[in-house]
Amino acid sequence: MERMLVVVFDGESEAYKGSSELAALDSEGSISIHSKAVVRKNADGTITIKQAGDEFPIRAVGGTAIGALIGVLGGPIGLGIGMATGAVAGTVSDLRRAGVNEEFLEDVTKELKPGKWAVVSDISEEWVTPVDTRMDALGGSVHRTAWHDVEREENARDISAMKAEMALLKKELAQAKKENKAKLQAKIDKLEKRLRTAQDQAKQRSRQRQKEAKAKVQVLEEKAAKASGEAKAKIKARVAEIKRKLKRSND
Repeated sequence: MERMLVVVFDGESEAYKGSSELAALDSEGSISIHSKAVVRKNADGTITIKQAGDEFPIRAVGGTAIGALIGVLGGPIGLGIGMATGAVAGTVSDLRRAGVNEEFLEDVTKELKPGKWAVVSDISEEWVTPVDTRMDALGGSVHRTAWHDVEREENARDISAMKAEMALLKKELAQAKKENKAKLQAKIDKLEKRLRTAQDQAKQRSRQRQKEAKAKVQVLEEKAAKASGEAKAKIKARVAEIKRKLKRSND
């Protein structure tokens, strides 16, 4: 199952040890890490990314689900990205893109106080015990939630609603008196612009999600080819799950 994982630590050294332990679990086949970052919560509420996992299939966090989650955790003040340029404010759009629910976000936010550190990861896992056992040993507080494509679902609903509204306006236009046609046409033009924008954004995000999914599949298939026994079976199952989601997103 694909999950968003946040492990909160009191200090820097524990966070980096936690990151290393997660990487070890990935090497063993107990989990598969798709993207990972070590972050710090600053006194002003912003989040600074201290380390991003370049060794994983999703090499950059910007524009991805994990990047969106980090942005949300940074709150309305914004997201500081260490020496990198740019900042991303925590928004509703970020929450949707992160694929997490509000309850999960609330739990993490309560735990991740200023001065604390966290490892934020996009992972696949079948059992929670391997991660929980190693993180507990380091004093880490584990928060996880199943990742689901909230953004795609909501975009589809929004586009469907706009299309339905468009159909009603065009029907009304066809039956309207001459003096009312101009106003109705202006509303239709405005709605058509909104609809095109929404469709373009949905296509762009869909391409990004497909790119991420294909990167995950490629790396996992390479790992499966080198693995054996139970580890190989687990990795193949993860590949199959991601491919199923990718196929649904193309339907």
